[in-house]
Amino acid sequence: MKIMVLSSHTPSLMWFRMDMMLAFLNLGHEVVAVGNEDECKWNEQFNLVGIRYRQAFIQRNGTNPLKDLKTLKSLRKILADEKPNKIFAYNAKTVIYGGIAAHKEKIPIYSLIAGLGSVFMGKGFKNKLIQKVLSIGYSKSLRNCENVFFQNKDDVKTFIEKKMVRENQIVMLHGSGVNLEKFTVQKLPDIFGFLYIGRLIRDKGIFEYLEACKIVKKQHPEVRCLLVGPFDSNPSALKIEELQPYIDDKIIEYFGEQKDVRPYLAQCNVFVLPSYREGTPKTVLEAMASYKAIITTDAPGCRETVIDGENGYLVPIKNSVELAKRMIELYENPELISKMATCGRRMAEQLFDVKKINDVIVSTMKLREEI
Repeated sequence: MKIMVLSSHTPSLMWFRMDMMLAFLNLGHEVVAVGNEDECKWNEQFNLVGIRYRQAFIQRNGTNPLKDLKTLKSLRKILADEKPNKIFAYNAKTVIYGGIAAHKEKIPIYSLIAGLGSVFMGKGFKNKLIQKVLSIGYSKSLRNCENVFFQNKDDVKTFIEKKMVRENQIVMLHGSGVNLEKFTVQKLPDIFGFLYIGRLIRDKGIFEYLEACKIVKKQHPEVRCLLVGPFDSNPSALKIEELQPYIDDKIIEYFGEQKDVRPYLAQCNVFVLPSYREGTPKTVLEAMASYKAIITTDAPGCRETVIDGENGYLVPIKNSVELAKRMIELYENPELISKMATCGRRMAEQLFDVKKINDVIVSTMKLREEI
């Protein structure tokens, strides 16, 4: 059987879906990955693991309807060329236009809603208009899905209230999962460190992290505050000139985008993600599996990963003062960190093991029955 995986962001196929695609391959299926970036750049990396890669025209952050129509035509052409037996889609544009294209080509499709993003939190006329367009797009696309995977109950509630999905379509997942063989227990470092990993955009809480680190460093200049992640094309992205003063003042140690984050996890005691909303943040799961205490927000998706006071702390969104308070508390009470790290690793094993997540996807898509 040929399975196609659709994404509007090619690197995320490697970051978030590789374990799932390898599970499909191990069952004897052919896998074709479709993303937005150049085939010449990505073919070799996918071919190394036995996956074929195709490029579609997809503008990740655009709102031009003519370009979205081009996306639909591009996806329909790839589906007509490849004739996959089943499709797995995630990211808003590929869920919407992939779903419409799959229906036109009469191919079963399964979609994943891995978070709603900033649009559904924003206010003002433009955001409301985009929300309306997205809601119509999701409704048109998802009604033809075999099943729709969700990672948190807040997103489920939103989709049901807006009549974008039927209850009998919903399948819950504990996030995208974490590979427990890759992310293993690490010894806590001697020099205390905090770490943020993620895209440098406002909705991930990057500005709150920077300001909290400034407060922490004033009281405890010996603490390290590490930052890993790429700049982004998102309109709310941090600019280099905004980050540079924090680097110059030695508040932040910035390491850019990294393919392997494990060496940076090894340098931290506490992982920090002050995001405004997630599906279920994979970086938090990787930190939990790596034996780190967690500070994240009491926000959709994030709150699924932390039992407050057990494996970390939940703080309010957009509150750098409260975030700094919890960071300082953990630094000044290091005995809490081992306790939280132990609890977090146990949660990763019991709830977030990627093998368990993939088993749910494989069973839902009936991939063991149709080899």
